[in-house]
Amino acid sequence: MAICGVSLVAVLFTPIWRIDLDAPQYPEGLRMKIHANDIRGNVDIINGLNHYIGMKTLHKEDFPEFTILPYCIGFFVILFLLVAILNRKKWFYTSFFLFVAFGILAMVDFWKWEYNYGHNLDPHAAIVVPGMAYQPPLIGFKQLLNFGAYSIPDIGGWIFISCGAILLLCIAIEWKQKLKLAKTTLPILTLLMLMFPISSCTTEPEAIKLGKDNCAYCKMTISDPRFGSEIVTKTSKIFKFDDIRCMELFLKELENKGRENAGIYLVDFCGNHRLIESGKSILLKSSELKCPMNGNLAAFSSLDSFKIVRETYQGEKISWGQL
Repeated sequence: MAICGVSLVAVLFTPIWRIDLDAPQYPEGLRMKIHANDIRGNVDIINGLNHYIGMKTLHKEDFPEFTILPYCIGFFVILFLLVAILNRKKWFYTSFFLFVAFGILAMVDFWKWEYNYGHNLDPHAAIVVPGMAYQPPLIGFKQLLNFGAYSIPDIGGWIFISCGAILLLCIAIEWKQKLKLAKTTLPILTLLMLMFPISSCTTEPEAIKLGKDNCAYCKMTISDPRFGSEIVTKTSKIFKFDDIRCMELFLKELENKGRENAGIYLVDFCGNHRLIESGKSILLKSSELKCPMNGNLAAFSSLDSFKIVRETYQGEKISWGQL
């Protein structure tokens, strides 16, 4: 409880949530960071863009939450430290349920703000797309016209989540004592709680949904299952492509932004078209391949399948390193 109380002090000085916007015209990306008492980042640029589509501009003064939230955080700092000193179960359980209720209320309020922000549009705006709403995702990714919007916790948000995990661990300890569980239960629960913030941010590839997913570079809908590819960054962002050539060009932009990749995957030309690691793939370069964006490249997971296909599509064998 004392660790949680002290940790929450840091939330007052760190961003709690962030919304990242990626688009071809902004290769460096746009970022908005939400603090306990302010909203920072590329707010002026985002306001300028929103003006054209009729969205309200963002101003700190329009959010009463920025006045209330620091006091709420301060309340839990004092409450947790008080519980640590008094060491009473009743106070502990009360603080836990109050903290959970506060987290749920905060997320509901955030969703309502996003909904109003994305739906209440000026009908006289310069750009009006009938039936289009621009509500950012509560958490995760959402495509908004040519912008990819990512909404994820920032440092302060992860501190909140970690505090909740620690409190849940404390409850597990109490229940263990009551139910006299095996001694191995506590280390397992401890490991699960410590792994929670890490496991919530995966760097695994995601299956490409044909006819639904769009290429992150050319924005075309991915419809051919044979030539796709995917990039997963260390911040769990996933970029999908309809052609290896599109991914090549996009990789150069990512390098210019200084972003690090956790993995690069290519679709296996044969079989069930599963994603394979780029470094383990065999590439066929052939002008006879009818790729969506004329990349003239196909990937294979095995040498046998590569040899069979090359009998139909004449070309040269290259490695990922050569590419």
